Amino acid sequence: MDMVNVHEAKTHLSRLLQRVSRGEEIVIAKDGQPIAKLIAVSPTQRQPGRLKGKIRMGKNFDAPLPRGIAKAFGMTAE
Repeated sequence: MDMVNVHEAKTHLSRLLQRVSRGEEIVIAKDGQPIAKLIAVSPTQRQPGRLKGKIRMGKNFDAPLPRGIAKAFGMTAE
């Protein structure tokens, strides 16, 4: 694991990102003290429908807002 200072990280961010994409981990330090770690993010794949049956909407979900709340948002209550 390589350590670079903040100035070097700002100056060479593109190069550091290339290294990280190849699997390296890089620590960014300020005044010789580690403050952050630059690591690759593993992409996650979306799974459409994975929350099916887990989310429920109340029967009054699309009911008009109460007057006080509508007024607070500058809306006119119908």
